Amino acid sequence: MRLGFVLCVMALITTLCAGLRAYGLTSQSRSAIGTGPQAAHAVRVEHPPRLDGTLNDPQWQAAEPVRDFHQREPYDNQVPTEQTEVRILYTRHEVYFGVLCRDSDPKGIVATELRRDLPQYLDDYFEISIDPTYERRNAYVFQINPLGTQADGTITEEQQSGDQQDFDPGWDGVWSAQARINAQGWTATVGIPFSTLNFMKTKDVIWGLNFKRFIRRKNEEDLWRAWRREFGISKVSQEGELVGITDIGSGRLFFLQPYGLMGSDHLSTSPGTDFLHTGGLDIKYGLRSNLVANLTANTDFGDADVDQLQFNLTPFKLFFPEKRRFFLENAGTFSFPMGQQDLLFFSRQIGIDPVTGEVVPIDAGGKVTGTLGDYDVGVMDVQTRSDGPNPSANYAVVRAKRSLFGNSYVGLLGVDKESGDAQDPFNRTGGVDTRLVFHKNLVIHAYATAAGSHGVSGPDSDIGADVSYITDWMQFQASQDRVGPNFNPEVGFVNRTDINESFADLTLAPRPKLPGVRELNFEGFIDHVPDTHGVFQTQEWQGTFRALFNNGSYTDDDIYDTFTQRLSQPFNLYKNISIPPGIYHFARHQLTYGSRQDRRFTWSLFERFGTYYSGHLNEARVRTTYRASSKFSLSTTTLWDRFRLPHGNFSVALADLGANYSFSRFLTTSTLIQVDTSNTQAVSANFRLRYQFRHDDPFSNLFIIYNTGTRFSSLSGSNLEQLREDRFEVKLTYSFTPSLKQIREARRAPVGAE
Repeated sequence: MRLGFVLCVMALITTLCAGLRAYGLTSQSRSAIGTGPQAAHAVRVEHPPRLDGTLNDPQWQAAEPVRDFHQREPYDNQVPTEQTEVRILYTRHEVYFGVLCRDSDPKGIVATELRRDLPQYLDDYFEISIDPTYERRNAYVFQINPLGTQADGTITEEQQSGDQQDFDPGWDGVWSAQARINAQGWTATVGIPFSTLNFMKTKDVIWGLNFKRFIRRKNEEDLWRAWRREFGISKVSQEGELVGITDIGSGRLFFLQPYGLMGSDHLSTSPGTDFLHTGGLDIKYGLRSNLVANLTANTDFGDADVDQLQFNLTPFKLFFPEKRRFFLENAGTFSFPMGQQDLLFFSRQIGIDPVTGEVVPIDAGGKVTGTLGDYDVGVMDVQTRSDGPNPSANYAVVRAKRSLFGNSYVGLLGVDKESGDAQDPFNRTGGVDTRLVFHKNLVIHAYATAAGSHGVSGPDSDIGADVSYITDWMQFQASQDRVGPNFNPEVGFVNRTDINESFADLTLAPRPKLPGVRELNFEGFIDHVPDTHGVFQTQEWQGTFRALFNNGSYTDDDIYDTFTQRLSQPFNLYKNISIPPGIYHFARHQLTYGSRQDRRFTWSLFERFGTYYSGHLNEARVRTTYRASSKFSLSTTTLWDRFRLPHGNFSVALADLGANYSFSRFLTTSTLIQVDTSNTQAVSANFRLRYQFRHDDPFSNLFIIYNTGTRFSSLSGSNLEQLREDRFEVKLTYSFTPSLKQIREARRAPVGAE
């Protein structure tokens, strides 16, 4: 039945695309877009250059440097204040980048982060974006700071991960990097195996390519391409080209990663302690260029980050992001956004009880992601075992997208959950969506979905569309979303059902010539939400003023934020205090200020105040970060909610303290302590030591992990007591990577020996 479903999906997309092709709306051919003038040239060498963080190896001089960078911030298309050069070499198995970041004040270079895969926005850094398929939609990103610290990830459909990161960090690759600060500024050397990119083509190679340099003390972004303010490195369609690579060896991706684990585990719902002694296996294999299979057996997620605690001020669900590596890798392939925050597929519903947050064991899972011609495809199947109140279940997901003109696509998604629960044996979800990009600035997104379960008379739907238009001084977004009352994709995330929501937002971002001011920002939005029968439920109006200063400090102030909300049933807010049904009107105001970001000590202050349902609420938050050195950092967050309601006066405090110490780039420790006074006066703590014992292989690690308290939070949105867990584990992972062995041997071989 599932094979038939997949074939139907592919047939429907093909039919849709055939119609669009008749009107000339298909994507450009690769040969047509591979002939532009914005090209960097790679030079072949017979032996790998020294990857020691310097450009002293004479081989680097064989490559013509890329120099024509432009500012994006603070003044787009202006000459950068500091010069940047990039040289590109390659051998049969690997491509190399030699980076020179000149700096007139080397003592002003900011370099504090030694831990791999963490955001480096508080440091100077350099990014390399590579699109090996040259489809101009998706890319791999490799980031390095002046200490040589590495971070990597992917860009999918040109979507930026957030304000502090250009890419989704869920993907990890095997690559090498070193960096040095010197009298000229700082230099870096990077080696990326073709197998990391799963790239096997040998002739007429054209890649999409871009570079970005960030200078922290100046808050300056310099890019090789896509330097307009509304673009940035995530705008893959505006990237340049890398040419010159030919006659390379097979880059087929393949590695095995077994793990062994010992420890103990105690849940607050269980009387005893379980002693852990287990193992499992992960496999990654390149089926062909740009098509990768991931397999996992007896999967363990003990090294995943724990959730940061939240207190829910609304009667709706809370969203917690996915943090487990198997699901994070190439997660963008399965993305199907709806409305303001809803997702038709949300991998966190697999392997974590959405009500209690309890981990549900995964017996095995597999997925295939990548491209087949003009199609982006993703197929996933995961089997969970019966554990306590959670029955065994199987989850199957199919995603396919057909490339259209520019960066547009049309696609489908299907999800099938088969459960051992006799009361809820299955849940099936399907949807079709399209993203149409016109003139680089105008994007139209539309979708139609349906979901049905056993015992429900028929499936219900979520149908909607949104449009956005972005320039360097204006952003506009509008959306319409209708969610049926019985719409229930059990393997998705839906904040609210039975709504017919209309949303519109306009932001103006002028840059007046005021001393110390980079940008002023004026935003207004309206969100109107009746139910599907036209009965009013929620409405919000907001007017916001922001200012971004040249030194990195900022202010973010809601001048007026007014709500009208209908509660059809009691809203349990705190312990035995509930807000009764009724229609409530309240107005709130917000003041925020954040300090400049290039100092060792940074901080932000947040205050929101005003009426709240039938009473008053003050929210105060203080965040601090102290980077004592590149080895030690300390961060704190304190949130205090002070309620004054007819049903009772009370306060809730949430606080966390994070401490990190790095002995080196490859031996790091982190501690997170969280306090939540909302219900159980709970304290949670997580300690993790990571030792990457093979420096060029991020998948060979020793972990020592201790967690007490809440590990994964409930998605139900309630403020009731969370599941608590005491868990200690020692976990060893080791990867077997044949291509990496070849590369190590090539790097050790004498010149001319290849």
